[in-house]
Amino acid sequence: MAPRVDFEGALFSGYAPDGGLFMPEELPQLDTETLRKWSTLSYPGLVKELCALFIDPELIPRDDLHDLIDRAFRRFRHPEVVHLSRLRNGLNVLELWHGVTYAFKDLSLCCTGQFLQYFLEKRKKHITVVVGTSGDTGSAAIESVQGAKNVDIIVLLPKGHCSKIQELQMTTVLKENVHVFGAVEGNSDELDEPIKAVFADVGFVKEHNLMSLNSINWSRVLVQMAHHFFAYFRCTPSMETDPLPLVEVVVPTGAGGNLAAGCIAQKMGLPIRLVATVNHNDIIHRTIQRGDFSLAKAIKPTLASAMDIQVPYNMERIFWLLSGSDSQATRALMEQFERSQDLRLPKELHSQLSAAVTSACVPDEAITRTMARCWEQNRYLLCPHSAVAVTYHYHQMDRRQPSSNPWCCLAPASAAKFPEAVLAAGLTLETPAEIRALESKETRCAPMRRGDDWTLILRGAIEGLSQQWRGRAQSST
Repeated sequence: MAPRVDFEGALFSGYAPDGGLFMPEELPQLDTETLRKWSTLSYPGLVKELCALFIDPELIPRDDLHDLIDRAFRRFRHPEVVHLSRLRNGLNVLELWHGVTYAFKDLSLCCTGQFLQYFLEKRKKHITVVVGTSGDTGSAAIESVQGAKNVDIIVLLPKGHCSKIQELQMTTVLKENVHVFGAVEGNSDELDEPIKAVFADVGFVKEHNLMSLNSINWSRVLVQMAHHFFAYFRCTPSMETDPLPLVEVVVPTGAGGNLAAGCIAQKMGLPIRLVATVNHNDIIHRTIQRGDFSLAKAIKPTLASAMDIQVPYNMERIFWLLSGSDSQATRALMEQFERSQDLRLPKELHSQLSAAVTSACVPDEAITRTMARCWEQNRYLLCPHSAVAVTYHYHQMDRRQPSSNPWCCLAPASAAKFPEAVLAAGLTLETPAEIRALESKETRCAPMRRGDDWTLILRGAIEGLSQQWRGRAQSST
């Protein structure tokens, strides 16, 4: 068992010292009265209520917390921050992409960036953030801390494995505290290896004040819970019945952060049924359907590239939740997976998982068909990841098996970020001006080649930044 930490400790640590992920010791239970009260809140209002449940007011006083969250959402393009589009035949699409980088990760990372800077200013500390990305995490993490005087950020980017726009959103940020490394050959799972190796060296992590902003960070999962509450309150037919009606939330997922957030919301008493939808890289689907948590031979590149992930590390949180918060058993499972990359879930855990979540696997052909169909029926353009979720909706409609419950598909990114997929679906895209402008900007990216020691490169970059910070701190005293 890792030692207990408060919210600040979990925020700055990323991984727990034993290599596991942080979870709250207990989850508050929300009664119907509380849910009714929350049902009229805006998205930022829900984030404030959820954060207040898990952040001690002695750490961040309530007024400060509300100011930080308001500041986090200040640059979002939509007045609601998150917007529900109601389309034909009961299709509800929750647009999570109205932030600066046009992806859902802006929502949790903007808040996390504000929390970080709040504590750093208070403690007069500096940190180096290390992020591996399969697409959107890198640009959203950069956006959340660029220009911050107490934070340096290192992003490891798998070149050729994200869309051109995603790469440009990272490599065109030339702020002094932003450092992008591009692996010329290597996918996002391979880039997680040097990050994990660096974080496993506890002394090194401490010496250089390292932290991660990947979806392992508890702060991100906490904010992402608001997606599920907002989806529920916007889609439920009534808040007056007893018990409250169910809403199905369809979650396109890669690393499982949004899915873990949904499972926590469910455990806290939100009446949702979760559907996990994946692309051809289907480890989460196999785990839910058959209890088969094992690596495939290789990652298959797909149109929904941000979900091309083999190791969905947030499943560890879901296993813990569904095993009755049994840390020992969860640790044993994850250690077995690390060793053999092949794990069959115990029968009881698998039955708990398949009762809490259902799943579907969506190939590229179905993604482009769904994008075309949604455009034809609604004049509404989906990104390929959102199309993975909407495919499930169409599949149920076509089989004449629509649920008696309303449902909501989470839309993690704007189609504007994926012109290649839009083209593959036979559609045309009107690219926003700020995305078009990326093409003509100067870029900066240090190469990492196959055969290089990526862990050594990462350690060297971290040590260099620490030296610079110490030099600056000394010259200003």
